[in-house]
Amino acid sequence: MDLLHLIDRLEEQIGEARRLPIGTGSVIDRRRLLDLVDQLRAAVPQQVREAHGVLEKRDEVLATADEEAAVRLARADDEVASRISDSEIVRAAEKRAEEIIAEARRDAERVAQDARVEAERKNDEGARLASEQMDEADRYAMEMLRKLEQQLAAFTNSVRTGIDSLDRRPEPEPEAVLAAEPPSLPYEEVSPGRR
Repeated sequence: MDLLHLIDRLEEQIGEARRLPIGTGSVIDRRRLLDLVDQLRAAVPQQVREAHGVLEKRDEVLATADEEAAVRLARADDEVASRISDSEIVRAAEKRAEEIIAEARRDAERVAQDARVEAERKNDEGARLASEQMDEADRYAMEMLRKLEQQLAAFTNSVRTGIDSLDRRPEPEPEAVLAAEPPSLPYEEVSPGRR
């Protein structure tokens, strides 16, 4: 599955998350999120895995080249030993042995060089792909963290505004409380005839 598609799905899940009643927080299904992370891990390109395998096989290729060289050297020794009876044959055999040794060394060096070049190419390709994916993941993480920072800043501002409004409310002074009570009227005697 394509990494960018999986990242889009991750963003969709975040967008579909239920909002908490207070603040800007959200609730995301943990299993769905972990499943998406597993899919992202599985979507790492095969070239990255192959580069790792090529590096491991490099030593095997070099060992095989050394074995081939040893086999050719052993054959050359056998050939020399079998023709040692005559000096002309001995000289020809020695020359041929040297050619075989030189050829074996060239072949071993060529195989080793090819293996090194291929391993470096695969390693470079894997490193490039991994770097691109890490850069993309870093960009996405930075974007999400910036959004979270903005949401936290908005929430902090809301809390600060509430605290400030409560701090600004004046407390009633004791004299003001007494002054706020309705004044009592002086008691007047009312004569029974004046009602």
